[in-house]
Amino acid sequence: MATTETRRVAAEAPATLSTADPAPLGLAGFAATTFVLSFVNAGLVNAGVVAAVLPLALFYGGLAQLLAGLLEYRRGNTFGTMAFTTYGAFWLAFVAYERLFAPLAGTAGGSAVGMFLLMFGIVTAYLAIAALRVSGAVLTVFVLLTLTFLLLAIGNFAASDGIKHVGGYVGILTALAAFYTSAALVINATWKRQVLPTMPY
Repeated sequence: MATTETRRVAAEAPATLSTADPAPLGLAGFAATTFVLSFVNAGLVNAGVVAAVLPLALFYGGLAQLLAGLLEYRRGNTFGTMAFTTYGAFWLAFVAYERLFAPLAGTAGGSAVGMFLLMFGIVTAYLAIAALRVSGAVLTVFVLLTLTFLLLAIGNFAASDGIKHVGGYVGILTALAAFYTSAALVINATWKRQVLPTMPY
């Protein structure tokens, strides 16, 4: 009788739904947009390629990351919420600046972009400190991204193409690190074992 009652209660209980990890999506959206723009910043492709960056920044780097941030909020992940929402907003702000506000800067365009990048560099720097408690893979992304923002900010303040090119190369490394982390998370989750290491703390 006890067994029958247990089965009845179990059958009537709502199923427990597992929550998918949104981090691979957020990292992939960030990586893809950063990768393409960094090729422009490094001087490896024509500046006209920015035309391809804008839709990426709007939908994959922007909206997809905002969605990932909101899903991290539902999971109770403060770091993921802060990171993905921040960089989703970064890419949307980048599109808005390029399409709407850049002409307003006039001759101060370099300084305007420098301030824009420096602000996100500061946020990224303290997220890198928080990443010390996440994993080696995530920490690598945030350390490289901090360097990328700082180099690009300095390059814009100084109107130095050389420094901006270096920032572009570091940005490519940042994107590759983010691609790897995204791939590791989704592959490991799908295979339900560690296939690619992320060096968790």
